[in-house]
Amino acid sequence: MIIKEYRVTLPLTVEEYQVAQLYCVAEVSKNETGGGEGIEVIKNEPFKDHPLLGGKYSSGQYTYKIYHLASKVPAFIRLLAPKGSLEVHEEAWNAYPYCRTVLTNPGYMKDNFVICIESLHVPDAGEQYNVHELSPEKLKNREVVHIDIANDPLPTADYKPETDPTKFKSKKTGRGPLVGPSWKNEINPVMTCYKLVTAEFKWFGLQSKVENVIHKSERRLFTIFHRQVFCSMDDWFGMTMADIRAIEERTKEELERLRREGEVRGMRAENE
Repeated sequence: MIIKEYRVTLPLTVEEYQVAQLYCVAEVSKNETGGGEGIEVIKNEPFKDHPLLGGKYSSGQYTYKIYHLASKVPAFIRLLAPKGSLEVHEEAWNAYPYCRTVLTNPGYMKDNFVICIESLHVPDAGEQYNVHELSPEKLKNREVVHIDIANDPLPTADYKPETDPTKFKSKKTGRGPLVGPSWKNEINPVMTCYKLVTAEFKWFGLQSKVENVIHKSERRLFTIFHRQVFCSMDDWFGMTMADIRAIEERTKEELERLRREGEVRGMRAENE
């Protein structure tokens, strides 16, 4: 099992990020769906009495999605897995500012494959030691990874000028561009997503290889996604949560249509 805590600092308030994240999830879902692959939304409904982070949070929005992923996993996994088994099920309990997401593969790997992502959104620059209240044993195994959305290198295929934080300036807020190595110390407002990722893949001879691939993929996703969150600010800024729920409902219908037609779309596995 590999435990890493990714910290993504952004020039937003915690309240703004709640809207921004959900807006961008809906947009990314559409871009990743087509030709029989992509995201199927099974449930999106309120929940309560589900204790999270030691009982600090217990109510919010529950989502259950199925990711139909064939072209989006590394080739060596596709070779090993039987046809039809490359589906990942995602359950998320979003009790904002805390969210717990669990990814599994119940049709094939069952309990041998689990990715747990625990996110806490805090109005700081990402320097708190233990926001997830980990035990001393887990703290020993945790690796902290700071993600810099402006300066971290990206594969050429992932780079888009329209989602480059060093080039974007918001017309609505005046924020940006994010320039230089110390931009995190100069921004106001500021917040950090503390994303604790626990990856477990029990398959003899492949465990460490696959767990490292999972973490490499998660870092790539977090970097690309949060570049989009910042650079789409003028699209989502000023929206309410009621606006977001309406977008999610429309997106669910659109995803179902996209998945049944068109071509495979979106981000594929690297090195393909």
